[in-house]
Amino acid sequence: MMKKIISCAFFLMAVSFSAQIKGKVIKIKDGDTVVVLLADKSQQTLRLAEVDCPENGQSFGSNAKQFTADQVFGKTVVFYIIGKDRYGRGVAGIFYDGDKYLSKEIVKAGFGWWYFKASKNTELQKLQDEAKQKKLGLWSDTKAISPWEFRKNKKNKTK
Repeated sequence: MMKKIISCAFFLMAVSFSAQIKGKVIKIKDGDTVVVLLADKSQQTLRLAEVDCPENGQSFGSNAKQFTADQVFGKTVVFYIIGKDRYGRGVAGIFYDGDKYLSKEIVKAGFGWWYFKASKNTELQKLQDEAKQKKLGLWSDTKAISPWEFRKNKKNKTK
């Protein structure tokens, strides 16, 4: 329990150093990447923090994209940029419907992996373990491959 509190506290501290921004989700690129329309009518592509969803073309990639669309497409969300990824996209914690945290909902439903390489939020690990145990979403596939392994295998095949 104490670890969970500390993990959440660190995430909230990181979030508090960045501004809260509102935007309307106008496009779902994949399960963990969305485009929001900001108040000034500019668009921003956001990569979800703490989660990695199956790639487009990977098993459950379209399911993850559909889940994310069902959750936030067309909705006004609140997000906090906590960094940038290697493509220059903002990495963000996205909240909707009051206090739902999108990354958490994805992991809980079994449509993404807790991205432990960039997250200390062990609550997500617990939710992933529960989804695995219940065989939810991608966990219904006994041979599910993480997106980072999928990308690595794809890269190795092109060499």
